[in-house]
Amino acid sequence: MFAWNHGDYTNEIANTWVGIVRPGVRKGGVDSTTWSDHTDVRPTILALLGLQDLYVHDGRVLVEVMQSWATPPAANKEIFSRLANVYKQINAPFGDLSMNALKVSTAALKSADANDATYTRLSGQIASWTSQRDGLASEMKSMLNAAAFENVAIDHRSASFLIDQANDLLKDVERAAKLLK
Repeated sequence: MFAWNHGDYTNEIANTWVGIVRPGVRKGGVDSTTWSDHTDVRPTILALLGLQDLYVHDGRVLVEVMQSWATPPAANKEIFSRLANVYKQINAPFGDLSMNALKVSTAALKSADANDATYTRLSGQIASWTSQRDGLASEMKSMLNAAAFENVAIDHRSASFLIDQANDLLKDVERAAKLLK
């Protein structure tokens, strides 16, 4: 979960920009509300070009930058964006889950109690969160990919259930990180 950030999380590493200009892209200037990372660039470009890969991307299509006519037909912007945003927060190296779990991991490494009880407990908790995240992220990624590249509409009920589960996981990890300060 933590190696993805390459051992560092300075602003210079965590914040990058991308410019997307072509037919189908909204003219909106700087968008500081859409959270994305490098893995989102390729699927977005492919969707804009009407192409697809033979594999499922770890990123997602940035439908927020697209004009309605260029958005993949099955990618209803509202539910797709909600699902994509929480997916990024649980799966991206600089997402909320990773950043808060990094705090918990650091506390585990700093602990010096007898028999490494704190380290063992916190490491077990991180493993549990990772397992939950992996299951949720896999389902979300499949839904996002199917909507963007296979014209399969996202089931609102299923997506809302996944979003709720992901938000609960994010709250659990955030709560644990705050308790360890």
